[in-house]
Amino acid sequence: MIAHLRGTVAHRDAETVVVDVHGVGYLVHVADPSGVPPVGQSVELHTSQQVREDALDLYGFTSRAGLATFELVMRATGVGPRLGLATLRTLSPDAVRTALATGDVATLTSVPGIGKKVAERLVLELRDKVGSVADLSGAGESPRAARDATTEQQAREALRQLGYREGEITHALADAPADAGVEDLVRHALRSAGARA
Repeated sequence: MIAHLRGTVAHRDAETVVVDVHGVGYLVHVADPSGVPPVGQSVELHTSQQVREDALDLYGFTSRAGLATFELVMRATGVGPRLGLATLRTLSPDAVRTALATGDVATLTSVPGIGKKVAERLVLELRDKVGSVADLSGAGESPRAARDATTEQQAREALRQLGYREGEITHALADAPADAGVEDLVRHALRSAGARA
C-alpha cells in the first residue's frame, strides 16, 4: 500500500501529477493541482491507493485532512474514488465535514455528480463518523476549521463567476481567517491569487 510520496514533480496537468521518486514516476490523481509545485520542484503527497480488477490508481492530497476526508466520503454506499475526488475539487475538507455534520444537503449537491438523494445518503451514513475523522486529519489546526460551510460555499460561487477554477479557489482560501464573511473571503482569495500571479 502506497500511503505517502515525496519526490520531484516531473509532469502536471489539470487533474494529475507525475511524482519522480528516485527515478520511478508515480501518476497521481490530485484534488487540487494548483496546490502542487511547478515541474522540477519537490512535492509531498498523502496518498490513497485504490485497486480494481483493471487498474491500480493513486489519489494524492497535500494535506492529511484532504486524504482523511476523501477516505471518509468513500465509506458511503455507491461512492467511488472519482466522486470522492470531485467532492474535494469542489469543497475544502472542512466544508465537507461541516456539511456532513450539519446535514447541509445544499452544499453537498454543489459537487458535480452528487444529487439530492446521494447527498442525503452521505449525511445519513457519514454524520456519525465525521468526529473521528476530524480528529485524525488534524481538524482545528486549519484556520478554516470553524468556518461556516454556507459562507465558504457562497464565496466559492462568487469566485467561480469571476472565472476561477476549483483548485485555484481551494488554494486561495486555504489560509483565510475562520471568522471571515463572504466578502472578506472573496477579497482574501483575490489578494492571494494576485500574489501568486
